[in-house]
Amino acid sequence: MVRVPLTPEERDRGERLGRILRSARGERSMVRVAAEAGISVETLRKIETGRIPTPAFFTVVALCRTLGLSLDTTADALGVTAEGRALAS
Repeated sequence: MVRVPLTPEERDRGERLGRILRSARGERSMVRVAAEAGISVETLRKIETGRIPTPAFFTVVALCRTLGLSLDTTADALGVTAEGRALAS
């Protein structure tokens, strides 16, 4: 299976998501947040640094819940359109 290369916009959106999550994590440790979200510390680290620019939807949901972030607010901050949200549901 060949992966289609990410566009610069997708990479930028991944970096923005990482910054949002890192900011929301605050002083909490990566270990604690990852454990509460049910993901590995390495996955959280890669998302926060933009090395996983398109994480799985349910990973984003778990992180947003753990960090007390609204999915809608997070999507707005990432520039996800209502049409894009409809496609994801």
